[in-house]
Amino acid sequence: MTAEQENKPPILKTLKKRSDFVAANAVNQKWISPSVIVQILKQEDPDTINVGYTVTKKVGNAVTRNRIKRRLRAAVTAVVLKHAQAGYAYILIGRKETETIDFDKLCSDLKWCLKRLDVLKP
Repeated sequence: MTAEQENKPPILKTLKKRSDFVAANAVNQKWISPSVIVQILKQEDPDTINVGYTVTKKVGNAVTRNRIKRRLRAAVTAVVLKHAQAGYAYILIGRKETETIDFDKLCSDLKWCLKRLDVLKP
């Protein structure tokens, strides 16, 4: 690998197909924190980070679910691009606490989940 390839930031893509979410759930590699659940799935493309967002109707109405997804997207921008390894798909499942928790705590929970799943950059 050349120096240019090592310094090149990974490409961030959003998962939208149900089959991708089902595949990540079938592998059953996940870590649960008070504010977010993170599932991972190894991908074939080593230069891409795929991220999917899920919030169930049990959490609240559409306004609440959309607010949680926006906060998760912001946390991904702050944490995953800097600290997560490329070549994986990350599924973030929002919880009720995701809506009200301090943003710094949300980011630290996300980073903790990545550390426990052993996908932090060396």
